[in-house]
Amino acid sequence: MMASRRTTFALILGSVLPLLLQLVGVARAAGNFYQDVDITWGDGRGKILGNGDLLTLSLDRASGSGFQSKNHYLYGRFDVQIKLVPGDSAGTVATFYLSSQGSAHDEIDFEFLGNASGEPYTVHTNVYSQGKGGREQQFRMWFDPTADFHTYSVLWNPNHILFYVDGTPIREYRNRETTTGVPFPTRQPMRVYASMWDAEEWATQGGRVKTDWSRAPFTASYKGLAASGCASQDAAACARSNGAWMYQELDATAQDRLQQVQKNYMIYNYCTDTWRFPQGAPPECAATK
Repeated sequence: MMASRRTTFALILGSVLPLLLQLVGVARAAGNFYQDVDITWGDGRGKILGNGDLLTLSLDRASGSGFQSKNHYLYGRFDVQIKLVPGDSAGTVATFYLSSQGSAHDEIDFEFLGNASGEPYTVHTNVYSQGKGGREQQFRMWFDPTADFHTYSVLWNPNHILFYVDGTPIREYRNRETTTGVPFPTRQPMRVYASMWDAEEWATQGGRVKTDWSRAPFTASYKGLAASGCASQDAAACARSNGAWMYQELDATAQDRLQQVQKNYMIYNYCTDTWRFPQGAPPECAATK
């Protein structure tokens, strides 16, 4: 029965996806990697190809690789298309995230945890505020993320953070600072980052499955990076931004899609982890909208 529901949901997503991408703006013109990012580490393992429309990040036993955006942003919408490592990718992690710097940094994470051949990737999401994370939700996808490029998006405004996959919302993290005292990222501009790195000690089945280094290099491909946000360093000015992303909320249809994804594809939610939180879930989990 569960397999049937998942198949039906995947078919629905496939039939409406082109329209949804138009509605949420995923298909807008993308930037150029030469102009928009710097490859910051990897000693040649990160490469910009073609006319700047494709970037690859590779990992071998000696090092991974990564890039960061030239601009900082305080609020915005951030999209990238990624084709993940095919075959046996156990122990590897590809990322797409936003982060500020320092011990009290803010961060919004997409991490893609590799797996043994034939086993599904885990899409790991997390939100840090003032240096504190631990707000993980994890998902399986309704497609093979290694077979083609798929679009992963973050929308960040003063009200909430939304994570999207191919225009479908998979997670919403709302700003409940005034009711719970839990800080929300509203003060620190962040850069856009991506990386390919070795996490064999924990990434695949809790570290039980190690990386097969004979298959290196492991390469993830990125294209279509689009960042639409407030690039000012003035937090007050960014709070007055009039971009569409500043006011975007989930309508009833999108809320329904979010609930279906969380019901059918979520495999971990920190809010329901009673082993980690035996005294009760963190305060933001119990709050209502």
